[in-house]
Formats: sequence, structure tokens, C-alpha cells
Amino acid sequence: MKTNYQNLSTNKLFVPFITAGDPHPDVTIELALALQEAGATAIELGIPYSDPLADGPVIQEASKRALQNGMNIIKAMELVPFMRQKGLKIPIILFTYYNPVLQLGEDSFFALVRKNTIDGLLIPDLPFEESEEIRKKCKENGVTYISLVAPTSSKRIQRIAEQAEGFIYCVSSLGVTGVRKQFDKSIVSFINEVNTYSNVPVVVGFGISSREQVEEMTNICDGVVVGSALIREIERLQKPLLEESTREDALREFKEYATSLFSYT
Repeated sequence: MKTNYQNLSTNKLFVPFITAGDPHPDVTIELALALQEAGATAIELGIPYSDPLADGPVIQEASKRALQNGMNIIKAMELVPFMRQKGLKIPIILFTYYNPVLQLGEDSFFALVRKNTIDGLLIPDLPFEESEEIRKKCKENGVTYISLVAPTSSKRIQRIAEQAEGFIYCVSSLGVTGVRKQFDKSIVSFINEVNTYSNVPVVVGFGISSREQVEEMTNICDGVVVGSALIREIERLQKPLLEESTREDALREFKEYATSLFSYT
């Protein structure tokens, strides 16, 4: 693994998800920088996809907006060098469904990953048992493959957790992504089981949308992924983010919101 995903200042991982190209490619670059300033330790850069398996309605709408802007997997990866040029230092994890990778061809895909300095890869619709070849190519190309594990993984939890790299992404509940008011009580035993087997940080995602939920989850794991709550804030700020005259203020407001979720005192 070439990248350290641990936040040394808090010993917790804060991994925000944003959709590449929403509400505009140039804004995506600025949002990534704002999230770094807000304390993110890595960013999941979502590839907009027309037939998402795991995305809830908020992220689906973000994907529609990005696709209307002409965004695709190649253009999304090409945003990363511009982020680096502007000062982004934290890891970028590409969140993509397998079909765009398949359409490009794995060799072409990894050539673009290397060229555009992508640090990690997460493919939610690729079952662990079918990911061996991709995981092998990730190692060959210095990319961290992020594994997903869900409460329904059952007897597979140990096998997935023991082979995880970077951090292991625990799905907090069944169904798609989206804001949730509360989590099933079984999440505690599930996270404890993953902790038992994992040699890397254990991070929880799907539905985390408030400071209170962040604190609740980080009491039992090593960090959180927040997506829909941030995308909803981007949607609310869409108009001022798209206007150059109001973008700076909108970015500041977005950063303050993200900081309110992630920061610890």
C-alpha cells in the first residue's frame, strides 16, 4: 500500500464522497480542496453512472447532473491532476461501478489510473469472489483496493476483512445509500466482528449524515464515509457554486458544513 489513509491528528478516518462533475467539473476540483481543508483524510470521487446499484436518490440525482455536463470515467480521472496542482495532498479513491471499467478495458483503465495519480479504487458491484484479478492489478499499479463488507456477508466477513487493504468499508445497513435517522442495533455486533478480523482501519458508511452519527460510529470503528449529506448540501448550494461571483462564499459555506460533521474537539 503506497498511501497512508490514517488521519494522524485524530486517529480517525473521515472520507467524504462527491460526484465528479456535479454541479460542474471546475467546481468538483474546488470542492475537493474545501474537503481537505475541512479535515478529510481521503476523498471518494464518484463516477456518475446511469444505472447505479448502491446509490440512493440523492446521489442518483447528482449523477444525472454530472452526466448532463458530459462527465465520464476518463474525464473524472483527468480532474485529479488539476486537484494536485491546486494543492490537494490527500488520497483520491475512485468509486466506480464495474461496467465503465469493463468498457475501457482493464489495461487501459489502469494506464489512466497511473497517469492521473489515483490512489485507491472501490467497485461496489464487484463481488469479493470475482475481484481477484482487479486486486492483483491494483497491487501491480500501486493502487489500494478498498473492500466492502455488509451485514449480509455472513461467513465471508472473515475472508474479506483479512485481505482488506487501506481500510475496509463497512456498509451500515441494507439497501442503497442515503440519509438515515438511526441505525439498526445489530450494527454494533457487525462492526465488532469486522474489527476482530481486520488488520486495517474499519470505516462505516451508508446513511451517516450528522455530527452525532459520526461520533456514534467512531466510538465503535476507525472512521466514517459521508456521501448523501454532502451531496445534498452541494445541491442546495448549486446556484452560487456555479456563479463565479458567489462561488467563493458558497465554497466557504460548504467547508463549514463539512467541518461541522468531521471536526473533533
